[in-house]
Amino acid sequence: MKPSERIINEIAQGILSLEEGVKWFSSLEQAEKKAVLHEIVRYVMQAHATTQDGREGLSRSGVKSTMTPAVLIVREPLLERMGTIINLPPAEYTNSFRVLISTFAVADTRRREVECRGACSHAWHNLE
Repeated sequence: MKPSERIINEIAQGILSLEEGVKWFSSLEQAEKKAVLHEIVRYVMQAHATTQDGREGLSRSGVKSTMTPAVLIVREPLLERMGTIINLPPAEYTNSFRVLISTFAVADTRRREVECRGACSHAWHNLE
């Protein structure tokens, strides 16, 4: 498991706080930040996130609902909106990270509780 994969999943599972995740994300170079945003979008899609997950994730993210990533995450079609989010300018990366990782946390929690309950063999779901 790549270090970024572990950190992203630790944040999603509450092993690391969102603020610890933001601190880690902020320490990355711009190109690394962009790569992490792409990685999170892949995970969000694998978790079959919905716009309802986006709404709940937004409420957990600490991002104002008027910020660009916040406006986008709650609209259909979600895949297209996430593509827009990861292509926002670097000044939006931290808010984008907060919104995307929080949405992933919601969708992945549901996935762990419904699809993986009791017999999960996904390494990223068994971090503790």
